[in-house]
Amino acid sequence: MKTPRRTQEMWSKCQSRFKKEHVRFEDDDPEDHLNRHDMHISAVLSRIIERDTSTVPVCLPVLTGTAFPKVMRRSHAAEQEKDSSSGSKKSIFARQIEAQRVKAGLSSLQTVQKNIAFASAAKTSSITNQPSGLRMGGPLLVSGQGLGSSDAAQETMKIHQENQARLQEMSQEEILEEQRKLLHQLDPMLVDFVRSQKTRKLCGSPAGSSSTRNRRVEDQGASQKNAAHDQCAVDTAPVEKEMDVDMEEDVETEETTPQLITDPNLPIKVEKKWVHMDKLEPDKLEWTRDLPRRKGAKKTMQARFGFDGTLIPPSEDLPTHLGLHHHGEDPELAGYSLQELFLLSRSQVTQQRVLALSILANIITKAHAGAFASDLKGSILLTLLDAGLLFLLRFSLDDSVEGVMSAAIQAMRALLVSPGDEDALNTTFPWFLGMYCFPLLPTTKEEEDEEDEGIGEFTKETANEKEERKSDHDVARQDMVKGLLKMKLLPRLRYILEVVRPSPRVVLDMLELLVRIARHSTSTATQILDCPGLMETVMAEFLPISWAPPSSAVPSLYERPVAMAIKLLRVLGTAGRHICARLLNSLGGKERLSRLLVVEPQELMLETEEAFQCSTEAFRLWAVAASYGQSCSLYGDLYPVLVNALQSVNQSQMSTDHALLSLMLQRAQAILVLLTQVTHTAGCHEELQAGLVRSQGAESLPPPPVTWAHVAGLQPTVKGLLKASQKRLGDAGQTEASILPSYLLYLGAFYSQLYVQSSFKPIECLQELESLTSEVLLPLQSHQVVQKMMYSLRTYSAICNSHSCIPGSELVPSLPGLGFFGEKTHPSLSDPASPFPLLTALCYLLNSVIAIHRGLITKFTPLLMSESLVRYMQACAQSRPTLSHCSPLQLRHEHHLLYLLLRLAHRMVPVDPDVAKYASLFHQVALVMLPSLQPGSEYMAHELMSVIIFNQDFIPECISGGPEAAALAELRLQEGFSTPQAPPLAPLLREVCLQLSSVRGCYLTHLAYCKPAVLSSRDTHLGRTPWVQSLLLPNLSLGPALPSDWPFLPLISLYERMGRSDGGGVQTDSLPAGSLVSVIYCLQWHLLLESWREGSLAMVPPVAKLARLACIFLSSSDLFLEPPVQRLMWALFGGLTRPAKLAGLDLTTPPPGLASFHDLYSALLDQFEAVSFGDELFGCFLLLPLQRRHSVTMRLAVFGEHVGLLRSLGVSVQKLPIPLENYILPPEDSLPLLWLYFRTLVMKSLRRAWCPVLYSVAVAHVNAFIFSQDPAPQEVEAARQSMLRKTYYLTDEVLRAHLLLYKLPQQHSDLGFITYEELPPIRSCWLEKTLCIKEVQEAKADKPEACET
Repeated sequence: MKTPRRTQEMWSKCQSRFKKEHVRFEDDDPEDHLNRHDMHISAVLSRIIERDTSTVPVCLPVLTGTAFPKVMRRSHAAEQEKDSSSGSKKSIFARQIEAQRVKAGLSSLQTVQKNIAFASAAKTSSITNQPSGLRMGGPLLVSGQGLGSSDAAQETMKIHQENQARLQEMSQEEILEEQRKLLHQLDPMLVDFVRSQKTRKLCGSPAGSSSTRNRRVEDQGASQKNAAHDQCAVDTAPVEKEMDVDMEEDVETEETTPQLITDPNLPIKVEKKWVHMDKLEPDKLEWTRDLPRRKGAKKTMQARFGFDGTLIPPSEDLPTHLGLHHHGEDPELAGYSLQELFLLSRSQVTQQRVLALSILANIITKAHAGAFASDLKGSILLTLLDAGLLFLLRFSLDDSVEGVMSAAIQAMRALLVSPGDEDALNTTFPWFLGMYCFPLLPTTKEEEDEEDEGIGEFTKETANEKEERKSDHDVARQDMVKGLLKMKLLPRLRYILEVVRPSPRVVLDMLELLVRIARHSTSTATQILDCPGLMETVMAEFLPISWAPPSSAVPSLYERPVAMAIKLLRVLGTAGRHICARLLNSLGGKERLSRLLVVEPQELMLETEEAFQCSTEAFRLWAVAASYGQSCSLYGDLYPVLVNALQSVNQSQMSTDHALLSLMLQRAQAILVLLTQVTHTAGCHEELQAGLVRSQGAESLPPPPVTWAHVAGLQPTVKGLLKASQKRLGDAGQTEASILPSYLLYLGAFYSQLYVQSSFKPIECLQELESLTSEVLLPLQSHQVVQKMMYSLRTYSAICNSHSCIPGSELVPSLPGLGFFGEKTHPSLSDPASPFPLLTALCYLLNSVIAIHRGLITKFTPLLMSESLVRYMQACAQSRPTLSHCSPLQLRHEHHLLYLLLRLAHRMVPVDPDVAKYASLFHQVALVMLPSLQPGSEYMAHELMSVIIFNQDFIPECISGGPEAAALAELRLQEGFSTPQAPPLAPLLREVCLQLSSVRGCYLTHLAYCKPAVLSSRDTHLGRTPWVQSLLLPNLSLGPALPSDWPFLPLISLYERMGRSDGGGVQTDSLPAGSLVSVIYCLQWHLLLESWREGSLAMVPPVAKLARLACIFLSSSDLFLEPPVQRLMWALFGGLTRPAKLAGLDLTTPPPGLASFHDLYSALLDQFEAVSFGDELFGCFLLLPLQRRHSVTMRLAVFGEHVGLLRSLGVSVQKLPIPLENYILPPEDSLPLLWLYFRTLVMKSLRRAWCPVLYSVAVAHVNAFIFSQDPAPQEVEAARQSMLRKTYYLTDEVLRAHLLLYKLPQQHSDLGFITYEELPPIRSCWLEKTLCIKEVQEAKADKPEACET
């Protein structure tokens, strides 16, 4: 029903008095507020007002026989007696309430009967339109307490009577309808409150009315007493069903006698002997019923998972004995949803928390493997992280229950650690430069805070200060590892390891977590090392100096060596030479390392597998230290151990146990890696000793304790092992192919350091190399195993197969990896059968041998000319690898092989004519490889540019008539629109070929800023271990070693020095010395690439090329006017305006380094107005973006903001190298631009003599618009009629004729278009219809002279 207005006002006033006291208003005076609420004793005493007792009746005290008033006590005896009789326990408050009811003569059953009787009375009253409230004499809800006036009771009764009168005027159907509306509109909590108020008033009604209602209930018969409530619900009207009174008491009471409640509708029969069944809870017993019937599957349903993390299809009906059905929102569906798992993880029951975390760990593991990619929409990992998974796991680590902590560590390990990445890093560790790895840092770049804008450099916050100011959520959203470190993860892990001492599986998970955190960056590795007590606990518990044999009684990893702990030390050591020194010296790592190295794995008193893993990791840790030139003193102490280990390599390969054989091979590979690094260190001894002598006491690096004489004796042993391994290569299968690269790499390192030693003997060395070549290298390169490997290069290549690099797992931006999470559907680089380790090691040794003995160069040409290798390099030359789609680890090792192959080609091409036939192919591979080199490969980029990129031997077109061929190709290209001003290509290309050495010097000079990175990379590649600072490569977020548009580097450098920071502008400063020559060299090289190596620039979009060439106009006021620059720019502009290039030009894509192309174009317009002097080359560059297919904003900028340049944009239509149709078709649809066209034509701002091209364009678009008969909005139609009328009445007869008689564009005519001799009939009719005048026919007789040409 509708509530009257006065009732609504009354309801709004009847609010809580306490709430009203706490209301605050903005305009309150604080002083008055304090005065009103001052509770000090002085304020209270000042407001004491004596109560008026003149009207209060005086009552004499009641006379009693006692001296003092009776003390009010609770009756303990009666309560105890009642409790003993009933056997139930009740609260004191419940007993008091029940005692009051007994005293009032109301039992629990009578209360129920009373309410039922009232419901029946309400039914009768509602049917007869006599509300029960009227007979009760007052409202049930409204009390008038909040009115605050003296006549509150009268006002309340007046409102009540008004409501009752309105109810009497309404019919039964209207009342029911209003009740439904109220129930639909009101809050259910408010409805419950109203019902509870009504129940309370009824319970406090007089006894007479209660007895009357009781008699009505008794008349219904004794058979209906047990179902009184149900009978009432059936008999009453629908209004009573909707507005049924809530029978629940505020205070829960229990029956006084223990009787078993039975109901035939209960799912089970309750037995009296059952525990805690004295009070029946039907809602909970409902779960014991059979499962409800399954609903039909929807298109999109909530994902549900099993205990092992597998996705359960909605249509799959699983049996209940699996335990996957539970009390959730959909009990008929098996499995747990993510929401239910998050709820269970916060349960008070320990088992439920452990279960939820375990299932989440399994789900995360399968999500990393890409198991849900085809079944679920979106990323489940991102969904979990957005829901707060990381914080849930971190909070669970603080749980006091060990089981919950273990489950949380398991889930965190599943989230952070990638077993595939770790396996790949372990596999590539013995490869060429395999110890070096990329830090696992997120590649997303953080935006600078707006607060720093306008702040000086000295007052800006540092990166660490900004990170400290961020919340944990913000840090974790950008970098998950940093977020965990900010949440104090390391101290908690230390506490669990030291105090809780969990099970072995949990210990291994925690060590793997620490390994993943250490791989993040040098800073995180330092935090692990600086965490109080963490590394001390790891060293003492998992890398002890002495230990007892393992016992099978209680499995534990404490107080015994653990291979994962040694791996943690190794990974920490790769973060930097200082961290490695702290581990070995300050933490006692050298003594513990020696304990594991001096004995064979079988003597370590560990399980066989764990013993070999510990020994292998110990040698790997020593190799990492030796890569910095550290711990080489152990080499002399443990020399017998190393020689004995080398001699036992062949014996270990005779084992028939494949698992044990694999462990032995890994240990042998680690030993050879160690010897390789020690050899590199010994090779630097003489250089450091000479530097120490030259320094004369100044600070310099000390020479290492190992000399070349210490390592020279190992070479014969390794050479003998190589020969034996090469002979068994075809019989031993994959075993020899695994150990063979380590032998080759050691010998390559030995010979690369040998010829720079003072003890080098050339004659003996040459004879030795000839013997090595004839006995080992030549048979090896022709071996069928090596041939099969070369044939499989394209299969395992990450460059040729971009789809094999696309990760199948879910990617999390805040948690980067190496791309080995999911299952690989294609062979990858790190597979055991991969050809890259053996071929790379072989090429490395061949380069070392050829560098000493040049007479052996032709011996190895069959390797470089093999058909398989040529096809592989052809595929690489046509590929476009990027850092974002492929694993950085795969690309890095494949780049090593390509670089070593190109180094071989550099030595073979000048001396072998057969190899020279493929010089162009090698050059293309180098050009494609150069912009895809990763950070840390700067030395390879420098070497490629120094010896191959600008080498005339690798550009055979310079010698074999390439310029003439380009001239012939230029003649064939003149089928369309050539550039008349462009000079012939042949002389320009011939000049480039003569100046390649100067061009190379120009580019190397502009790459001088990379010198520190090149030197650091050189130390890595050449094995200069004392100068190596870290085995962590630069972050991938820095981008490739060289930008993809590196051929434009001199232009960009000049623009940055001369151009303004706001995008260019007028410059009056003179150019730096040598700038003109650098620009000419840059344009020459770019012309050579566009002519003969067009594929190498495929990674540079056309818009980037246009933007880079535009830098010439913005860098100086007269640089573009230089004749050499003019010739080269016209030639390059002709290449940009070819039909295929024009179709691929997309100006909506921002060029690299710019926000948009429009900003650059605005700067070009300003520069043209200032310094162009009507230059046609500059004008053609401005006309190129004005084509119809490009954005209208640039045309609006010319005709709206820069109308003045139309006087000097004098490029003729005939000289325009772009088809005129590109500017005219399709017709312009921008109404503001059409008005600008028309205005510039009428106002004479645009004339044919000043700007022929844009004049033709404007006339064509205006003509098409005014004579268009296509349906258009009213605004466009009005503009069309207005423009046509103004055109018809123009006084300029020439312009009027052009606008009315325009026919078609014709680029070879003087006007740029042709016109009709007279107005066509269709245009004449349209003109008459539009203007509604007869002067049109008179104008036909007097038509202007036709301008058809």
